[in-house]
Amino acid sequence: MSKRAARPAKRHALSTRIWHWINAVSLIVLFMSGLNISNAHRRLYWGDDGFAPADAWLEVPRFPGWATIPDFYSLAQARDWHVVFSLVFAFTLLAFMVIALINRHMQRDIFASRREWKLSNIWTDIKQHARLNFEHGDGKYNILQKIAYAGVILILLPLMIFTGMVMSPGAEAVFPWVTELFGGRQSARSLHFIASWLLFGFFVLHIVLVLLAGPIGQIRDMITGGRLEGHSPAAAEGGDNAKA
Repeated sequence: MSKRAARPAKRHALSTRIWHWINAVSLIVLFMSGLNISNAHRRLYWGDDGFAPADAWLEVPRFPGWATIPDFYSLAQARDWHVVFSLVFAFTLLAFMVIALINRHMQRDIFASRREWKLSNIWTDIKQHARLNFEHGDGKYNILQKIAYAGVILILLPLMIFTGMVMSPGAEAVFPWVTELFGGRQSARSLHFIASWLLFGFFVLHIVLVLLAGPIGQIRDMITGGRLEGHSPAAAEGGDNAKA
């Protein structure tokens, strides 16, 4: 057996770790700059047009400076931050998804099998989570984790990107069909707002679960890669690409 094959399997591949931290910073900046942008017009609508209070389905509160980027109201600066980090966010997500498909991280760890979708298995996972046992299941992630990660990676993050494109005049001019797909520019803006808060909820839940599961070990593994317990050394063949 070669030395390369004898190395223990990594819990998180290098590509996953890089994406995780870039994505975390990007989402924080995008969310906080987005709150500043929201302060410019706090009403949300459905359809193509909207401005009058009577047409709004929701009026959001004004967000304080400590929650926004920059920490004072500036639509121009907030948009600059938002545009720059939206590009970082979009291209790193694309790179992650391509690599995850190539090294089969998506198929192996994110997509749930038919057996895992059984109601009895889901109920067992719920009970294990209630007991603060997060290390159950056959693979690296249990069914509740797979549902959450797949929902974020395959639905919420792409939704943020495409609805953001609709709100960009340049992108909307090049891809007008995206605006039609979401039922109008104001509908895309509302969906963008909803998706951003769903991501915020996921972020908070993720932090809480990391704290409950042992933050030092969790953060260390996401920096160094950690070790995947219960796998043979041969599983590490190919180095970081063995496990994403």
